[in-house]
Amino acid sequence: MREEEKKQPSQNFLKRRWAYPAIYLASAAIIITGILWYQAGNDVNEKAKDYSYDGVPTDNEFNQPAEEVNRSLENFVMPVSSPEDTVIEKQFYDTEASAEEQEAALVVYGNMYYPNQGVDISKDGKEFDVLAAMSGTVTKVQEDSLLGNTIEIEHSKGIVTRYQSVKDFEVAVGDVVDQGQAIAKAGKSLFNEEAGVHVHFEIRKANVAVNPLEYFNKSLATLQEAQLEDKKVSGEQPDAEAAQENAAEDQASEDKATEDKATEDKAAEENGADDAAEEKPEAEQKPKQENADQKDDAADNGSDVKDEE
Repeated sequence: MREEEKKQPSQNFLKRRWAYPAIYLASAAIIITGILWYQAGNDVNEKAKDYSYDGVPTDNEFNQPAEEVNRSLENFVMPVSSPEDTVIEKQFYDTEASAEEQEAALVVYGNMYYPNQGVDISKDGKEFDVLAAMSGTVTKVQEDSLLGNTIEIEHSKGIVTRYQSVKDFEVAVGDVVDQGQAIAKAGKSLFNEEAGVHVHFEIRKANVAVNPLEYFNKSLATLQEAQLEDKKVSGEQPDAEAAQENAAEDQASEDKATEDKATEDKAAEENGADDAAEEKPEAEQKPKQENADQKDDAADNGSDVKDEE
């Protein structure tokens, strides 16, 4: 009897109409409260994270800075300090420029004409620091007696800047450089001696040279989106060995022409001497003949006088 009396209250509770709805509502309230608490905890964690980049690697999965994003925010700049003090010694050879402008953008070396693939920048003949035009990774550092020492910096896949006619390297292959960082000093080159102390600067996409003046103060994305199929300039700069061989051949040809001319002049002098020698006996014989004729006339005159007597 006592056990039946104990079970009766719970059984009576479940038999009431509002019992099951109350249980459902209470369960739903507990579940919703748990979800809200979980979301609130995540929001706090998200706000606590610092997504700023100040040059130090962030605590991301790979522990690496987002360098590509940082570079895409930069604009190409001239590879010198105080651009207002610089002079463009030779412009980029533009296929769409006038004939006069194209002629002025040709470099003459070894009796050959080469279209200028970049711009030659100088500072009144003075030496100056060459700066990185954009942040990137150094992919080439090479000494070149003809074109001048060369540095290449890659900024994105297929997009590089090239610095030629430089000296006193301050970077090495694999170095990551910041925009405006000094990488070398301006120097001279045999290829373009007329420019004096200068830096030859190029911007290339997929090895196609573009006019740097058109991309200064423009972002990397602008060049990435550019269509360059019709912009390629025919006629690359000479290879150092090939150009030296051509120059040697040209010099040999000039030497041979000079030698041939000297031989011809010598032969002409000898022929002139022979002709003079042939003319000399004739000149000597003429006075003798005249003297003989005079003697004959005198003899004839003497005989005539004698006959008269």
